[in-house]
Amino acid sequence: MAGAEALAAHLAESVTTVARAWEVKRKDGRRFGFTDHDRDLDFGGVLFRADTGLSAAAVQQGTGLAVDNSEAVGALSDDSVTEADIAAGRFDGAEVTAWLVNWSDLSARKVLFRGSLGEITRSGGAFSAELRGLTEWLNRPVGRVFQAPCSAVLGDNACGVDISGDGMWTEATVTGVSDKGRLTLAGASGFAVEWFERGRLTVLDGQADGLWATIKRDVLFDDGTREIDLWEPLRARLDAGDRVKLIAGCDKRFETCRSKFNNLINFQGFPDIPQEEWIMIHPTMAQSRSGGSLR
Repeated sequence: MAGAEALAAHLAESVTTVARAWEVKRKDGRRFGFTDHDRDLDFGGVLFRADTGLSAAAVQQGTGLAVDNSEAVGALSDDSVTEADIAAGRFDGAEVTAWLVNWSDLSARKVLFRGSLGEITRSGGAFSAELRGLTEWLNRPVGRVFQAPCSAVLGDNACGVDISGDGMWTEATVTGVSDKGRLTLAGASGFAVEWFERGRLTVLDGQADGLWATIKRDVLFDDGTREIDLWEPLRARLDAGDRVKLIAGCDKRFETCRSKFNNLINFQGFPDIPQEEWIMIHPTMAQSRSGGSLR
């Protein structure tokens, strides 16, 4: 008998032995299991721990397109959900699956909710996390944007650039961190000035291992060291000696796509689209009036 059918048959009995279980899967691949049963449960390759104190409000679900939502509340602890990990954003957008399970027969279970973590707040040694259903994605606008800059993300399917190839990335070592979060790096001297500007910095070890941020400023000095500013500071401590990975940046311009990445065929912008002031420009003001390409 299938899991859901076996659970339905068990619920039809006069006495039931059911509990709720939740799995949280972070974007870095780590999986956490919680249950409101008084003993640990183990199924699906995850240990659902009973000592976490996690509980969840009733899930609101509908047959229409309304967003399913709920809330999970649990205790902070060193071996499950830590305050440092929440502050660092490691649980942001984590996948959540909730089951109703027969704890005397773990094969009899049914998924009650599937979604992701939303806003997380913490206080008094506990955390409260918003649960967002799969229909949350229907609230996001989609479609093509007609603009002069490229709309693709460097390395995605629309762009086509292989960011794992030579010249697209490098590893460096942090040699200094200023009070304002400016980083000094060693070991990344073989790239031009501003090569990583608007690119990505990913931390490879230390307290901020796995976190990433977008690079705002990239300066190369004569001694081979690089100075990096980030658009937003990392939400965990970065120390001298930590290793980071730098990925080349793209400013979305037509000229950059052609000269830096040789990827003009995949350019996703419209460089010749008229600007807002086009109606004020007289034809005699154009640089080229041959009728040919403007590029």
